[in-house]
Amino acid sequence: MTSDKEQERAVTAGAPSCSAAAPGVLPPGPASQDVECAAALLRDADRVLVGAGAGLSAAAGLVYEGERFERNFAPFIAMYGLTDMYTAGFYPFPSEEARWAYWARHVWTNRHEPPALPLYQALWEYARDRDCFVVTTNVDGQFEKAGFPPERVFATQGDYGLNQCARGCHDTLYPNRALAAEMIAQTEDCLVPSALVPRCPVCGGPMAVHLRVDGHFVENVDWHAAQDRYLRFVEDMRGRPTVLLELGVGWNTPGIIRLPFEALARAFYAPLVRLNRDDARIADAGVRRGVELQGDVAALWPLLAGAE
Repeated sequence: MTSDKEQERAVTAGAPSCSAAAPGVLPPGPASQDVECAAALLRDADRVLVGAGAGLSAAAGLVYEGERFERNFAPFIAMYGLTDMYTAGFYPFPSEEARWAYWARHVWTNRHEPPALPLYQALWEYARDRDCFVVTTNVDGQFEKAGFPPERVFATQGDYGLNQCARGCHDTLYPNRALAAEMIAQTEDCLVPSALVPRCPVCGGPMAVHLRVDGHFVENVDWHAAQDRYLRFVEDMRGRPTVLLELGVGWNTPGIIRLPFEALARAFYAPLVRLNRDDARIADAGVRRGVELQGDVAALWPLLAGAE
């Protein structure tokens, strides 16, 4: 019977280590040895599992509050007293015309209008020559825009670029780019024309953006296929050294990426590199090869990838 020590030696054989140092001028925050260790792990990694949360997109420029919010949503702020895009997503708009006037601008501002942002492009430059898979709670499509193959991305929480039946009566998803553009063009007084309000073609009920907000979220065949590819990639960690790279994952839905990544690091003796602006602590005492980097992900990433 294989002991834990024997399993650890087998899994970590050929795995990257922190033995080499990476040059660079460090921003205030993380200790230099932690940045050097993370850079060495990532440089030497042939196989990487990326877990990405909202903090990554915020670092890339998709900020949900402040000037960007005020610039794009001034009429809605004046009418409803909205304070940011996150809480606005839960606002009880008085009609479907009002709800879709807001959501059309929300998906346009965060999904359709932005190009591939530089931070995501830099991630793809690092990942393109490696065996890499991404699991993300982000719904803005930035990984695909930057060049990541769709079959290597599992977006667990949906896609701003798609609509679904709000009741989940069937599993077809509907691209919404053209509809959102038309809604924005015809919005007056924070309302879209009633003729543009989408209705479910099956049950006749309301439609919603494909975003996990309740039990009606559609997990169709494509969603399950992506989940299966993710699980197979994880299972292959058993015999293939893999670095876990976690970017901007907080405590909103820790059960999707943050806590599972700690569990994977413990189970497979895998290195875990965690970048987070607010809380990079690795809570699981069983994670023996963890690197905590707290600070701006956009400022830290060039120091890590630049060591190649």
